Amino acid sequence: MTYIRRIGTMVLTAMLTAAGAAAQTATTAEGRVLPSEAQIAWQAMETNAFVHFGPNTFMDKEWGYGDADPQVFAPTRLDADQWMRTFKAAGMKGVILTCKHHDGFCLWPSRWTDYDISRSPWRDGQGDLVREVSDAARRHGLKFGIYLSPWDRHQATYGTEAYVDYYYRQLEELLTGYGEIFEVWLDGANGGDGYYGGAREKRKIDRRTYYHFDRIYALIRRLQPQAIIFSDGGPGCRWVGNERGEGATTSWSLLRGREVYPGYNHPEELPQGHRDGDQWTPAECDVSIRPGWFYHESEDSLVKSPRRLAEIYYQSVGRNGLMLLNVPVNRDGLIHPTDSANLVAFRQLIDSEMAPCVTHDGPLKASKDRSYTIKVPRGQRLNRLTLQEDIRQGQRIARFAVEYKDKKKWLPLPVEEETTTIGYKRILRFPAVETSRLRIRILESRGEPRLLSMSAGLAAD
Repeated sequence: MTYIRRIGTMVLTAMLTAAGAAAQTATTAEGRVLPSEAQIAWQAMETNAFVHFGPNTFMDKEWGYGDADPQVFAPTRLDADQWMRTFKAAGMKGVILTCKHHDGFCLWPSRWTDYDISRSPWRDGQGDLVREVSDAARRHGLKFGIYLSPWDRHQATYGTEAYVDYYYRQLEELLTGYGEIFEVWLDGANGGDGYYGGAREKRKIDRRTYYHFDRIYALIRRLQPQAIIFSDGGPGCRWVGNERGEGATTSWSLLRGREVYPGYNHPEELPQGHRDGDQWTPAECDVSIRPGWFYHESEDSLVKSPRRLAEIYYQSVGRNGLMLLNVPVNRDGLIHPTDSANLVAFRQLIDSEMAPCVTHDGPLKASKDRSYTIKVPRGQRLNRLTLQEDIRQGQRIARFAVEYKDKKKWLPLPVEEETTTIGYKRILRFPAVETSRLRIRILESRGEPRLLSMSAGLAAD
């Protein structure tokens, strides 16, 4: 796809009551920004799947120009249940389908265009892939989300107000025809060269104003009030600023909401967010299991290993983000065996490495010197530490120190990265130490710190 712009513990899960909650930021009387119930539920998902599939799959492309013949879309063994079995075995909690990519081809029979799946030979032109995927997701207990590219390189009206109306109508189709939607993905790639009904030209739009995003947000909130809206500026969650799935070690779940929009021209701000932000918008870390976003046979030997996927988990979920992993479907309509095997092995690896030896759930009470201590069983070695703030009270901790007790002395824990923000979850790795206690000292916070959970474990080398 090569975009231009672009979490789950028992403690938090037991607190969730998000079924009908509006996915909007709340603010306390003191001005503290808080997440909605839906945002808390979203981040507790931790790892979700992304699926890119369409004419590009069959034409060996990443970005379709918009002129592909719908007849090229012809999977012969498509099985959405196979996808879901793989995702569930990999610990994924939701799946987002690219219902329409930049090429404009729709994976459902849309009332508003003839450039859709009904013109393909698949299911004799009677198929609806969005229906098959959404139904399969629910059969397997996964939540379903949609990607609808604002840019459309096929439509002749792109660049005019008529196209904006067309986009709203297609979005409404998806929001009303396929059950509950947990996330709506708004890509920041907008404008450029395309087929545009045969014009074959380059078109520019004002990314900030052309789509009237406030109207899009209002439409989503009216039809799917629990849905998290993704874009560079959220408002539900934000792009992390890269396509490596890599969050920043300092990660605020906040943005200055009126400044950031899809296609934002300062993506370097997005990994850290804005400490002074007025909108709760945590980072979603998107990455593909392969070099490309669509399936290419030439990349069958380049699938990310279970260890590499685990590293991405530590750099996304472990840094206050959510890991969105793209798994492209091949021309048969199936997830390739290598991708499937690596996904399952990744989850087994993470479950093994993150198994806690000691857990202290809360909310936890700090000592007078704003420190938290966790007692460790005698003779226990540790090399993993997981911290969680009570984000229902906002994100407060800005800097902390971690220490372990060596006989009678407290020594700095040799963690591998800076200890600034925590947020929903922070996972710290370090060379194994044997200790009777660990201590977290809060050095800087916005108001009184509210630590929810501490756990530590030992992963095999």
